[in-house]
Parts: sequence; C-alpha cells; structure tokens
Amino acid sequence: MKRGHDLSGVMKFATSPAWGEHLGEALGDHLGLAMEEFDFEADELADIVGDHWAGVLWGCAFEDLLTRTIEPGDRNIVDDYIRRRGWNESGSTKIYLRALRSSVMSLYEVSEVEPGSGFLVRDLIQGDEPLRVSERSASQTLKQWDRIGARVVQVGGKHLLSGGVLSFTMEAAEALVADLRRSKGKRSPRTALNLDADDLAALPALISTAWLFDVVPKTMGPASIPTLHNSDGEEVVFHRVRFPFARGVTQALVGERLDTIPALQRETTHFWNWLGEEPNGIAKSTGRMAWGVTMADGTPVLGNVELKGRALILAVTSAERAKRGTALMTDALAGLVGSPLTTIETVEQAMAARAEGLTMSEPAPAIAPEVATPLIHAMLDRQYRATLDEPIGILGDITPRAAVQTAAGRHRVAGWLKHLENRSSSQLDANDPMATYDFTWMWRELGIENLRK
Repeated sequence: MKRGHDLSGVMKFATSPAWGEHLGEALGDHLGLAMEEFDFEADELADIVGDHWAGVLWGCAFEDLLTRTIEPGDRNIVDDYIRRRGWNESGSTKIYLRALRSSVMSLYEVSEVEPGSGFLVRDLIQGDEPLRVSERSASQTLKQWDRIGARVVQVGGKHLLSGGVLSFTMEAAEALVADLRRSKGKRSPRTALNLDADDLAALPALISTAWLFDVVPKTMGPASIPTLHNSDGEEVVFHRVRFPFARGVTQALVGERLDTIPALQRETTHFWNWLGEEPNGIAKSTGRMAWGVTMADGTPVLGNVELKGRALILAVTSAERAKRGTALMTDALAGLVGSPLTTIETVEQAMAARAEGLTMSEPAPAIAPEVATPLIHAMLDRQYRATLDEPIGILGDITPRAAVQTAAGRHRVAGWLKHLENRSSSQLDANDPMATYDFTWMWRELGIENLRK
C-alpha cells in the first residue's frame, strides 16, 4: 500500500470476524465476473496476472471496502477501526484513512510527468480539471498519456495516489469510458457523465473488472498476432540478405556502384533506401493490417542497403522483395560481391527476440546519442509529416488533416496523437531517440494544441 502510511493494522482488522465477510464481498465484486468469464479461482489469480498485480487488485478491493457503508447501522470499517484501535495509530495515518474513506476511484490520464516530483492527472470519467499529484516513485515510471485506475487522495493540501493503482492500455481505457457513456446515454466525449452516488460506488469494481477483462485473455493463452502486409500486399516476413565482398573490394568501390542504381537513394556514407514507385494518389484500403515506411512525398521504401565491415546487407520485409532485391544487387554488383546468404525472421520471432533483447542483425557499434538522435528524429519528422496526409484506420480511414475539420474529428485526432506519444515515450531507455522525440509540432500543425492537456 501507500509508502509512508502504515495500513497493516487496518488490513489485519479487515480480516477479523467483524469485517472479514465484507472484505470477501468486496473481493468478489472486483474479481467475480472475470473469474466466472475466464474460469479461474481466486487462488489462481497470482499465477495468471503475477504477484504484483494480484496484490494491487487486492488493494483496490480493500480500499473499496474502506469507503463502503454497511447496513444495518451505517457502519464503516474506517470509523470502526479508529474508534477501537485508533489509539495505536499515528495522527497522520488516521488522517490518511479518513481521506481514503471519502475518496473515489476513477480512470485518469497522466501528463506533464516530472520524475521524482509528480505529474498531472485528468479524470477521464468525471471530466474534472487536471490535478497535480505529488508522487516520487510512480513519477519515475509513468509516461506521458498513460492511463491508470486509481484514487487521488487529498491530504494536507496535497494530492496523493493511494496504493491501488492499475495500469491500463489506452485501448482498454477508451473502451471502458465508451461503455460508461453508452450506459448513460452520452454520445459526445465532451458531455459530462454526471454520475450519481450509486454510480460512483460501483466504479471501483467496474474498473478492476475492465482491467481483468483486458489482461487475463492475454496471459491465459497465446496472443493472436494479426497477419501484416507491406505496401505491395505481401505478407511481412523479415529477410536479411548478406553479400560478402570479393577479395580486394572496398566499401568505397561498392558505394560508387550503388550510387548508379536509380532505385537507391543514399542517406549516409554507408546507408541507402531502396525506393518503389511514387504513388499516383491516395492508396485504397485493402482491409489488411498494413505495415510499411514511406518518404516525405509518400514514396514507399522497399528496403534498406547498408555497408557493414566487408559485406553489404539488404534488409526487406517480404520474400518477394528479397528475391527482387537480391537480383538487383547481384546484377549491379557483379564481380564485387560473392554469393548471398539470407536470414529469415517472422513477425512472431521478431517480437519474441525484441522481448528478450535480441535482434537478427549483427551487433552494431554503439552510436553516440548526439549523433543518432538528430538522424532518427529527422527520419521520424519525414515519416510523421507524410502520415498527416495518409488515411488512418482509427480516424475512419481519412487523413488527420481532413479529420480535424470537424469537432468530433479533432477529438479523435487528439486521441491518436496521444497514443503515438505514449508508445514513443514507453521505451525502456529514457534516452532512446524514440523516447525523446517531440510531437508538439504535429499538434500545432493540425491546429489542436488546445486539446493537448
């Protein structure tokens, strides 16, 4: 539970004969629907979601109990505990318990994180103004636009997070808010839900249930990975073709030959983009999960060519492109390179390797951040600028520039940009160029800076 407030006494009290049954009811409210839907028992929860999250869920149910009024007699465990055992607690703990007693759990959006100090939270359900939360530990791990199910407790003029904090994916958070709006007949995201006392009392169990319905299916069985296709409609399978240099051949000699190939565009002294044909118009949606990279003008990037040591490396995203690229390199570099060796990796294998910190490429020399960061940021600038004029599925298959022409579209675009920022800032290394990329220009260019809060 919350560091700095020892709640072990009231936790033990909650398991006593006077309150144990009510604690069990709270746990049943938070876990019961998921247990029934996914057919597991309470003692199996830690095996499914891990010890940490099982403890957090118990904490959410326990904090829920602290706010409940039990009939008959309008009894409350906090009042009962302080009356019976309060003599054994510090004044600060009793103040914190009373603050918890009157708190409400909700779903919050995190922003303006200051590591070691705090962050802003905005209530996505009740729509209140953002609050500044004073928090040292959580501010070290939370990222811009993270979603959390939590209680914001006011103590001594400061806003603090309680101990039960559930980390939501953006998709699960949006689904929960959308379900609440539908149940209350509120269609516009700008219309307040105006929840009554009964609605607020039901929120904690609803938030835990929504979290479990998102997490448990992912942990109980293998995830279903959708089939990805590149811009040519070919299934994405990563191919890496290595061409060894012939005896006496240098990188400079190979580079000169590569510069004669019209389809290659040199980016650095050792790196070329292999470009496809420029698009004639907006590509039609194929209904498939698409994956690809384009230049600023929309020209598709079919692959990359890199000189590493005494070899040329061709990296592409399909078997068909590997065949075409191998033929292109073999013809253009006749006499300069030997027989190619191809390494193949599926999307599933690439995801597993990334999770384990592995890649299919050769170990690359460390590149100083001051060198890598501007190069990667420039590449992201080109890619995202092109994206503003491309149809986006979650925007209804229209471009971001077109979407911001309506009020509803502006809110959808804001959600999309928050999703991009959140994913970018979630890199394990805070100094990674992806984590330090600044999306502010996209909000400004689309004219929706006022929604970035």
